[in-house]
Amino acid sequence: MEPVFVSHHGPEMAPLFIVLLITFIVFMALIATAIKILVFCKIFSKAGYSWALGLLMLIPAVDIIMIFFLAFADWPVRKELRRLKQQQEKPKA
Repeated sequence: MEPVFVSHHGPEMAPLFIVLLITFIVFMALIATAIKILVFCKIFSKAGYSWALGLLMLIPAVDIIMIFFLAFADWPVRKELRRLKQQQEKPKA
């Protein structure tokens, strides 16, 4: 009787495949993390905060706090907009 599964590559290919798979997964995770940081740095910058606050998104638990901060804080950009609107509304004497 012949075996049901016959490997043409031999058992020496299994560790290589595992190493390549883990390397690929780590590489993809690093790319996803870099994209996440880039996006959050841009969001913080556009909101009027320092872009460096986006780097805090690398720290677990702090990332959740920063999302709440971003959602509920009074953004510097909005403060500036309110100030400019108030200056326009003042009557010129």
